[in-house]
Amino acid sequence: QGKLVQSGGGLVQPGSSRRLSCSASGLTLDYAAVGWFRQAPGKEREEILSMSSSGSKTFYADSVKGRFTISRDNLKDIVYLQMTNLKPEDTAIYSCATGEYTDYGLLVGHDDYWGQGTQVTVSS
Repeated sequence: QGKLVQSGGGLVQPGSSRRLSCSASGLTLDYAAVGWFRQAPGKEREEILSMSSSGSKTFYADSVKGRFTISRDNLKDIVYLQMTNLKPEDTAIYSCATGEYTDYGLLVGHDDYWGQGTQVTVSS
């Protein structure tokens, strides 16, 4: 049975950078669009980045544009979230997922996969 396994996260200082990884186990990401979501305390989950299966299209939420990037290594079946200039308001649980790419964001269906979630806390 396939799954997505996340790593990275933790406590980081404002202005610093951190990379999250999302590794596929028991499945391939070659033909899957992928995305990153986050949920801050007391708020709804929001999609922040997604990328088409080919890597030719990328969706960015305004809240992270210019600071976060998504990349993928299809040979290793890993998706990365590179975060720079982190702010306290970026504190959230971050999750990766597979789905269908659209220009308005990733559609995650019942047959798609979610990572286990990783806490990122931005605080001095």
